[in-house]
Amino acid sequence: MGSWSYLIIAGVLEIAWAIGLKYTEGWTRLVPSLITGALLVASFYFLSLAVRTLPIGTAYAVWTGIGTVGAAILGMVLFDEPRDILRVICIMLIIAGIAGLKLTSPG
Repeated sequence: MGSWSYLIIAGVLEIAWAIGLKYTEGWTRLVPSLITGALLVASFYFLSLAVRTLPIGTAYAVWTGIGTVGAAILGMVLFDEPRDILRVICIMLIIAGIAGLKLTSPG
């Protein structure tokens, strides 16, 4: 598996643990807290595999970008967060940034 695949997995896991934070209720619920913690560790593990060959700045920006976009979209879907056009445009700009970093990076 390549570095970009590891990075995508890390990003998806970041989405999962970010959403999981909502369900931990401030780390007061045991099972959601354990699951969220495990997802967090797994996300960092796959990020660490990706940065073996990808530049840290690129990998970190893409990882957080994937997490940001995913959490924002799921926040709208799961938690009825705002869906206004400016928010959607900003999400699209983050996606464009992620794509630009991928296109200009090795690996």
